[in-house]
Amino acid sequence: MPREKEMEMKKMKRAGFAAIIGRPNAGKSTLLNHFVGQKVAIVTSKPQTTRNRVLGIVTVPEGQVVLIDTPGLHDAKTMLNRQMMREVAAALEGIDVLLLIVDASATLPYADPLLLERAKRFEGKTILVLNKVDRVPKPKLLPLLDAFGKAFPFAALVPISALEGTGCNDLLKEIFKELPEGEPHFPEDQITDQPERFLAGEIIREKAIRLTYHEVPHALAVVVEKYEETPKLLRIEATLYVERDSQKKILIGKKADMLKKIGTEARKELEKILDTKIYLGLFVKVAPEWRNNLQKVRELDWHFQLQAIAEHQNPGEES
Repeated sequence: MPREKEMEMKKMKRAGFAAIIGRPNAGKSTLLNHFVGQKVAIVTSKPQTTRNRVLGIVTVPEGQVVLIDTPGLHDAKTMLNRQMMREVAAALEGIDVLLLIVDASATLPYADPLLLERAKRFEGKTILVLNKVDRVPKPKLLPLLDAFGKAFPFAALVPISALEGTGCNDLLKEIFKELPEGEPHFPEDQITDQPERFLAGEIIREKAIRLTYHEVPHALAVVVEKYEETPKLLRIEATLYVERDSQKKILIGKKADMLKKIGTEARKELEKILDTKIYLGLFVKVAPEWRNNLQKVRELDWHFQLQAIAEHQNPGEES
């Protein structure tokens, strides 16, 4: 082979999209954050924390993969749940690889039919990601891998621990094997598609979910009303929406101690991520049964909020 042709071959890189789907709490967001190298998706122990698609962009010498974090697969009983499942369906459009992530510590030694049904609908390559293997003795992993391997022709079956990073390099290699050759879709220094304004709202929601209990986490939505940058200070004001007065009382707490704690934890993490001093003001409002109100669900979606902001800043322009 001529040297010029060999050099050209070496320069060819791969680029594409991979969606991560699985049950709630399987570790999708933890995996995304590990690959990106910093938090772009919030993580809690509560199920159904992720409500929107979030892109994590990973650029390495081999090329670029755009990972799409999705809400956990579950029965859609409310308008919010249905919207979340539409997010999953939308994430599968135009992707090159499907990552089916399974919690090894919570799965019996048989293949999950709901996950397999999603894989069978996808026409491209699917990789099984067996997560949280650090919690399971190796002899118990083999029957699970065997069950999935017999149930579906996966391109690869990769045991990992997204939290510890074990096996993640092997997984990344398997992903790149299935990506087409091509140029990166995003600049090399970009790591996500979500604006900092949305990330701020998600960090606030994460802290509120972790610190509250009962039905509050599922009934909670956060809208960033103000996001003003100055040379010395970033001013953020956000409203936390819940469905009932009892939930509002839990969020605020005695003498507003819970709301202060949520605000303090969120502000400290945001200052670390955004590398700037922040003023954070939090407010709590009741929006009765908002999860079953399609219009309200859309209004509380960050894509809708960005559109509304753009229309306000550019009145009269066509979207």
